[in-house]
Amino acid sequence: MTQIDTLTDILKARYSCRAFRPDPVPRDVIDRIVRTARHVPSWCNAQPWQVTVTEGAATDRFRDALQAEVATATPKFDIDGPSGYSGVYAERRRACGWQLYDAVGVQKGDRAGSGAQMMRNFALFDAPHVAIVTSPAELGPYGAMDCGGFVTAFTLAAKALGVDTVAQAAVASYSDLVRRHFGLGDDRLVLCAISFGYGDADHPANGFRTDRAAPGDIIDWAT
Repeated sequence: MTQIDTLTDILKARYSCRAFRPDPVPRDVIDRIVRTARHVPSWCNAQPWQVTVTEGAATDRFRDALQAEVATATPKFDIDGPSGYSGVYAERRRACGWQLYDAVGVQKGDRAGSGAQMMRNFALFDAPHVAIVTSPAELGPYGAMDCGGFVTAFTLAAKALGVDTVAQAAVASYSDLVRRHFGLGDDRLVLCAISFGYGDADHPANGFRTDRAAPGDIIDWAT
């Protein structure tokens, strides 16, 4: 098997895990994930990513604090979220949402059911670990872009080691709580969280996979 075949297989095997078993990931495995992910490129080799990783009771304390915050606070991102989804982007977003709802039995118009599923984000999908990804505020959107590469590499390295992940912007929508809970400085942007652990293969939320656009839909050839 060639290297590109191996990479493709890992990319196709990775999915956004939305139900985890409670089993912790050994610290040496987490260390190896980060050791691998750190090799992604960054502008001027700044390597702006920093991760705060929870384990054990620390994960539960954050999970509890996050759910309490969601019940009373107004969401606030450190960086602007999407102003909207239109055209094919809206179609893809809608298709993904309905695949999830169909998998877990939420019917169209069931606002209570969809709301309960949305709140699963703030329970970290019962993951035993979460990694909070931050970047220096002074590097702005380009630091955030570099961190996107790190997040991708983290999820792929994790999958290669049998660990499942879900990258979550929802957690970053309560950036003030995240910063306060972990003692992060105002000089860092809270970009996203990566909840991770060993996926519950029998849970219906993990029973679907999203489609990907074809190369012809992605490439604009300039000749």
